[in-house]
Amino acid sequence: MSKTRNLTMAQAIAEAIGQEMARDPSVFLMGEDVGTYGGIFGATGGLLERFGKDRIMDTPISETAFIGAATGAAAAGMRPIAELMFVDFFGVCMDQIYNHLAKNTYMAGGHIKLPVVLTTAIGGGYNDAAQHSQCLYATFAHMPGLKVVVPSTAYDAKGLMTQAIRDDNPVLFMYHKGIMGLPWMAYFEGSTGDVPEASYTLPFGHAKVAREGEDLTIVTISQMVHKALLAADELAKAGIGVEVIDLRTLVPLDREAVLKSVTKTGRLIVADEDYLGFGLTGEISAIVAENLDVLRLKAPVRRLAVPNVPIPYSRPLEQFVIPQVTGIVDAAQKLMSARLAGATLA
Repeated sequence: MSKTRNLTMAQAIAEAIGQEMARDPSVFLMGEDVGTYGGIFGATGGLLERFGKDRIMDTPISETAFIGAATGAAAAGMRPIAELMFVDFFGVCMDQIYNHLAKNTYMAGGHIKLPVVLTTAIGGGYNDAAQHSQCLYATFAHMPGLKVVVPSTAYDAKGLMTQAIRDDNPVLFMYHKGIMGLPWMAYFEGSTGDVPEASYTLPFGHAKVAREGEDLTIVTISQMVHKALLAADELAKAGIGVEVIDLRTLVPLDREAVLKSVTKTGRLIVADEDYLGFGLTGEISAIVAENLDVLRLKAPVRRLAVPNVPIPYSRPLEQFVIPQVTGIVDAAQKLMSARLAGATLA
C-alpha cells in the first residue's frame, strides 16, 4: 500500500504534474508565473527546479499565444499543460479555447488528438472583485468539446489531474482558490488530506457521496462541497439527515448518482458558486424533472447560487451574493417543511 501524507490541494496538483512529467517526456507546462514563482496559487511549486526551463515555461501575459501554442503542440504529439491564471481572463483567448482547442478534433474527423490540460483558478470569497472572483465552469460545460473537472479535495485533485494529463481530449481543470491550502488565504480544512505518494487516477464522470443521508440531497461541486458538509453537520443536530453529492466533474456529468440520491431522499438542493441563470443549478434541476415522477419528490427543488450580478468587491456584499453555510441550512429547513401540491408522501 502506498504511503500517504497530508497535502494541500496545491501540493497535490503539483505532485500529480511532477509525476506525469517524470513518467512521460512529452508533458510540459507553460503559463504566467508557473516557473520561478511556482504558480500564484501554488499549483506548480517546485517543478521548475526539477524539470528546468525547457519543460516549465514562464510566458509573457499572452494567453491567446500560449494557449494557441499548446493546441498546436498537442496536435504535433506533445501533452501540454497551460495555465490560465484566472478563469475570468478567458475572454482574451476564447477563440483559441472554443474555436480551436474544443473543436479541432471534431473538425478533423478524429484524426487529430488534442491532449491539452488547461488549468485555471476560480472562485471568490476573498474580496478580489468582479474580474477575479468568478467560477464560470457552467460556461465551459455548455460548450461541446471540453471536459470540465472541478475537484474539492487534495486527494481528488491529484487523481483527477493525473487522469486529465493522460486523457487524449482537452480538459479544463478548475481549482478553487479558497481550498488550495494557501497560507495567506483562509481555506476549508477538509480540502487538505491524506494523499498517496504513488501515482493514481480517478475516472471522470463519477460523483462522490461526500456524506450519506436519508432526508435531503445537496448536489454541489468545488468549495461549496465543504459548505454543504458544514451545513449538514448543523442540520444533523435537528435530526435532518443530509446526503451531499460532490460531482467532481461537470463534463462528463454523473447523472445517475444525482438521480439515485434524490430518489432516496425525495428532496433536492443544488448549491453552486457559479451564476444562477443558465447554470449548474438549472441543469441538475432539469435532469431530476425529466427523469423522476414529480410524485416521488416530497418538496420543490431549491436552487442556491450567485444572482446574476458581478461579484462585489465589498466583503459584506460578496458574502451576501455567494451562498454560505447559513443560507444552505435555512433552505434545507424550509425544504423539510415544504410540500408539493398533490404529492403522495411515503
